Amino acid sequence: MATTRTANAHWNGSLLEGSGTVSLDSSGLGTYDVSWPSRAEEANGKTSPEELIAAAHATCYSMALSHQLATSGTPPQTVDTKADVTFQPGEGITGIHLTVRATIPGLDAAAFAEVAESAKQNCPVSKALTGTKITLDAALA
Repeated sequence: MATTRTANAHWNGSLLEGSGTVSLDSSGLGTYDVSWPSRAEEANGKTSPEELIAAAHATCYSMALSHQLATSGTPPQTVDTKADVTFQPGEGITGIHLTVRATIPGLDAAAFAEVAESAKQNCPVSKALTGTKITLDAALA
């Protein structure tokens, strides 16, 4: 069964001087402030589209990797994934770097690297972002 998740953004003013909010409506977890300076310079307590993409990608990748490992008979004890999304004003998102560290009893580094790369290619967020260069640093913890 398909699911749909919803977020809403509200913006006031011009891009450079304006500001806005983004709400996570499906979960009801909250409303977060956004602004151009928080996107293109320092976060200063506000979020950005790139941070939200990073959160989605890190979570999706961890879930995909965990699933692939479990279905191959080597379920992980832990999977920790960090996603760094690089934004260049005037160009857009120029890349995403995933760093994953996992504890997986009974799996060697070469086998882990293979599964980790497969998860990068096959997680739904990676597939949605196929126009973006995605790199991976995967190692056993």
